[in-house]
Formats: sequence, structure tokens, C-alpha cells
Amino acid sequence: MTGRFAIEWHDFEREPQVTPDPAFPAGRDLDISAGRTPSCRTELPYPARRCGVYRVECTLCGLVVAATTAGRPDDPRSLTLACNVKGRA
Repeated sequence: MTGRFAIEWHDFEREPQVTPDPAFPAGRDLDISAGRTPSCRTELPYPARRCGVYRVECTLCGLVVAATTAGRPDDPRSLTLACNVKGRA
């Protein structure tokens, strides 16, 4: 749990099969808010050990999203999402 977010990583027990994207040598900042406000941002545990998925739940509004990992440098390191409760950030 990090602040208002419950973050779980589910290990697929697979090693990466593809080379990382050299444009993101220190991870990606995922923004799935589509520019909507209010929005929230959280750091993700980085780097991931290998292929898997983060399950991220906002404990304020109940929104649940998933972000995949590949155990590579270009994995997600943060996540920005639009709040699911009107008028709250």
C-alpha cells in the first residue's frame, strides 16, 4: 500500500523475451488520465523482477487498473489516472 493506492505485483514467472525500448532507459511514466481532472499519480515499484502485472487500486474511489511489466528497464515506474469520484483529487 502506498498512500491511497493498494499496489500488488503478480509474477508471471517468465523472463523478458524482447529487448527493451532504448527511448526509456529509466522506466516509463504511464498516464492513462486522458487529460481529465482531477487525477492522481503514484509511483510503482521499479524495476519489476520479470514479466508480470501491477494491480493498482485507489482506496478513495475504488478504481482498479492493471499495468504489465516485462522485467526490463522500459517498465512502468509511475501511473497517473483520472479520479473516479466527481469533485475529488
